Parts: sequence; structure tokens; C-alpha cells
Amino acid sequence: MCGIVGIVGQKPVAPLIVDALKRLEYRGYDSAGVATIEGGRLDRRRAEGKLVNLEHCIQASPLPGKIGIGHTRWATHGVPNETNAHPHFSGDVAVVHNGIIENFVELRDELAADGYAFYSQTDTEVVAHLVARELKNGLEPEKAAFAALKRLQGAFALAIMFRNDDNLIVGARNGPPLAVGHGTGEMYLGSDAIALAPFTDSITYLEDGDWVVLRRSGVSIFNMDGKPVERKMQQSSATAFMVDKGNHRHFMEKEIHEQPEVISHTLAHYVDFANVTVKNFESPIDFARIDRLSISACGTAYLAGLIGKYWFERYARLPVDIDIASEFRYREMPISKNSAAMFVSQSGETADTLASLRYCKNEGVPIASIVNVRDSTIARESNGIFPTLAGPEIGVASTKAFTCQLSIFASLAVRAGLDRGTLTKDQASTLIRELSEVPRLVREASKLEDKIEKIARKLSEVRHVLYLGRDTSYPLAMEGALKLKEISYIHAEGYAAGELKHGPIALIDKHMPVIVIAPYDRIFEKTVSNMQEVAARGGQIILITDEEGASRASLGDIETIIMPKVPEFVTPIVYALPIQLLAYHTAVAMGTDVDQPRNLAKSVTVE
Repeated sequence: MCGIVGIVGQKPVAPLIVDALKRLEYRGYDSAGVATIEGGRLDRRRAEGKLVNLEHCIQASPLPGKIGIGHTRWATHGVPNETNAHPHFSGDVAVVHNGIIENFVELRDELAADGYAFYSQTDTEVVAHLVARELKNGLEPEKAAFAALKRLQGAFALAIMFRNDDNLIVGARNGPPLAVGHGTGEMYLGSDAIALAPFTDSITYLEDGDWVVLRRSGVSIFNMDGKPVERKMQQSSATAFMVDKGNHRHFMEKEIHEQPEVISHTLAHYVDFANVTVKNFESPIDFARIDRLSISACGTAYLAGLIGKYWFERYARLPVDIDIASEFRYREMPISKNSAAMFVSQSGETADTLASLRYCKNEGVPIASIVNVRDSTIARESNGIFPTLAGPEIGVASTKAFTCQLSIFASLAVRAGLDRGTLTKDQASTLIRELSEVPRLVREASKLEDKIEKIARKLSEVRHVLYLGRDTSYPLAMEGALKLKEISYIHAEGYAAGELKHGPIALIDKHMPVIVIAPYDRIFEKTVSNMQEVAARGGQIILITDEEGASRASLGDIETIIMPKVPEFVTPIVYALPIQLLAYHTAVAMGTDVDQPRNLAKSVTVE
């Protein structure tokens, strides 16, 4: 989602804020802006599009000042243009905002009746006007901000600055994340620790309902009753997140090729390869004592959970309910007291997933989360976490986070099977040996990139694609379709291969590519029968399989990506690589913005 940075500093802050915003680009955005105060003057620069446009604007018209707030906006209310870009002003007040003000129509009408003019289409402008009105009514800046905050409904993170006080930023959090950075004679505010990493590693994470007063001398934190509260200051490891693309064209390409290493790190956290067993890692879930597991997530994380469902049910005989978090939170699912809940989120800030977690928390069941950010909100509100060790994932389309999530689900399925007595030690050892092969197999699969790139060039010329798979290859088919549509903007759908005859076959003609994920396994012949149905109707088949599968397909001259032989258990992890590369090279051939595709955000912190 949007990114917020605020600095109360000792030197000109505009260049520092822009640099910090660059570290939040991974969140997704379509415009950006910075406001500062200098000599009692409140000024701003805003630009549509990428941060380079804002930099050019500031170079052409410098923005002095030792206090400032900045923002990258992902449009919710109003089109992405300079007028709707933040910061928004009202009189002596400047505001940046992440989230959605749900009662903004009511507030806008009230403020308009009071004589306040609106220049943007955003919900954020009402916040600036609310604070300005409280100032006009005689309140001091801090109290004016607090009075305005109490009128807001919805999910929001805010930074507010005042023309007549160049030593004050007021921040607030109700949903989207916000962190305070502590310096010496300087203070910082940011959407996450990554943005603040060059300035400080001393971070205080705000909790929902907190609002803060930042001055150069320090910070005061209050709740929505106006009472002071204490929040722990901690050392952040976000300095390790200062990454670049290296020799790669895009972050996504870099992150695809990092997978052998990060999968290895993640597996080593959960599996003792030397003794061929799972480690006795701390878990809030006693798999032996529960009779049902609920998994909830969004997007790619949901598809990782869907594959996890297959594994838990197959190897641990543990029934699993899995839901898209945005549906789970509203369908009021009855939760058994003998069950547990797991949530999956790369950022640990996904709004719908967090709301689902809180629902389960209120039901009193054990909660564990798979997250890539250990100090995220979801991590902090869980009874325990299973951290992925993927490192920062900057590309909006998830790659290495997905395969690390799968690695954890695979490890947990073995752990659950042992705890529940559905796997013998020998059976578990076999599965662990297969897991140990994954980094090598992923590296081997990456050697197919040249072949995949050639196929992708042809794929870039079509407008519709179908993906088919059975068993764990079915969620992988959906993930392949999701990746392709995310970054290439080609319409793609993933189906269970057995569903082909129940509707999708109507779309098959000579112009329709059909990507079939079909390793040679116990259900391969079933998938071949579906491929024959596609071939009979002239569909362009792209088959992802191994040598045995390629030799047995018997479908004539079709495009085939021949993978190394992979044990069935770990197939989804290894076969993720070709579907990622296929989407990536298709998008590159089409010239799209691979790392920051249009309309998408890395961290979806509002509904």
C-alpha cells in the first residue's frame, strides 16, 4: 500500500525523505509527494507516476526545510494524478495518509457546509480540513490533531505537520502499520523499518489506536482516550534490507534466482538434515491434540496454504479448512475449541488476514502465522510464528516468499504427521530426504531459463491463457495464472484439469495456449486425457513435465519444458520456478513494469 515517511531533523530533509520513499517502492504506488516547513512557510512538491518524476520536480524547484513528511500513494479514492497526490494541505496543516477513511462522505459534506473547499477526489483531504478547523477553533496543534482523529472511522496511518511549528509531527495508527525511529536530536516516522534503516535501528512499533507526538527531543505516545502509553523500543534488523538488483534487470528476476539459497535457509530452520528429522522448534499448535486446522490468507499466500492443505491432509490426516481471508472474516465460521488457526502473509500486515486472525483470537483457538517480517502486526498478534527466511521481497509479484511458505508447510506437515502418528520415523525420514533435494532441484530448474524465455516470447503475443493441473499442481496452476496476469496483464485462469469439461473447454481453439503442469506421477495419465481433449480442439499446449512425462504424453509436436525428476512430495516447490520464469519473461517481452505492475500493491493494508 501507500508509504509514509516523516523526519524532524537537523538538516534539509527532502532528499532524505525521497530516498526513504524509494525503499517503500515495493509496496506499490502511482504518485508521490513531499512537504516541508522552512521559515514559517509550508511548501510541497508532488508528481504523478514514479519517484523519479518527484525527484525531477524537486531538482527544478528545491524544497528546503529540516522537517518534512513524504508519501507514495496507491490510489483508492480518486484517479492517480498530481492533484490527488499527497501531502494534502488545509490552511496551516499538511497531511499524508495510508488507508481508507470510511466516513469521509459524511465528513466532507459537514466540512463543505462549514465553508471548506475540496480540491482533490481523495478521502484524505477531510483529515487536513478537520485538523485545520480545530486549529481555527483555538486548539493547540497536538489537541487539534487528536480531536480530528476521534472523528475518523476506518483504517488509517497518518502523519500531520503544522506550518507554525517546525518541531512537531503528529502520527497515528489504526490498521496500517506505522513505526517511530529514534535518533539523536532527530526523530523519524515510517510505514516500516525498511524506510528508516539508513537513519536508525532503534524502532518503536505503534499499536492500533496509538497516536504520537514527535519532536527532535523525543516521542510521546497516547491512546485514543488521550492517555500516555508505553511501547517498547527495539533494535531493528532492517539494515539488512538495504538491497539492490545487482546484475539483474529486475528485483523479480533476482528474487527468482535467490530461491535455492533462501529455501535452503528456511528448511534448515525447521529440519535437521544431519539426523534426518524435523527439529523440535517451538510451536503454538499441538498437532497431536487438534482435530481441525483453519488456514487463511490472500493472493499467492492463499495458494501456498491450499497446497499446505493437501500436505496436512495426506501426511498428517488432519482435516483443513482454507479460506481467502476477505471471505473468512465475514462468513462467521464456527470455530471448534479443538482446532487451531494458521495465517500466511509475506508482509505480516495484510488487512483481511489480520482481521481473520483477530476473529479466531476472539474464539480462543491457538494461532500461528507464517510471515516474512518477524516484527509485523500479524507476527506480534499471533501466539507464535513460523518465520520464512526469504529476506526482503521487493517485487510486487511474490516468488521467493511463496516457495519459502511452501517449504514451511511441507516441514510442518511432516512434523504434524509424526506428532499424530500418521507417519513412521522411516516415512518421515524419506520425506525429509526429499526436502533436502529441493535447493538443488530448483537450481537445476533455473537452467531451463533460455528455453522458457523463447516460449515466453510467443506467449507475449496472445491475450488469454489457461493453466491446468491436478492435485497439488492445481493450486500451482492458479498461481501460474495469477503471476502471468499480475505482471504481463494477459488474462489467465488456472483450473483443476478435471474441470476442463465443465466449462473451460468451450474456450479452446487454435489461438488459446493451455499450460499444463503435469509431472509424471500417479495421476499423470488422468491429466494426459485432459491434454488430449485440448489437442483435439487445436489448443496450443505448453507442457511442464519431466522426461518420463514427456515420453508418455504421446501428443505429437507440442511445446515442452522438461524438468528434472522431482519426488512427488516436493513437486509444487520445484515446479513453481518455471511458472515464475514464464510469467517474468512474458512480461519482459511485453515491456511492462515487472517489479511494480499497475494497480497492484505489495502490502494490502486496507480492505
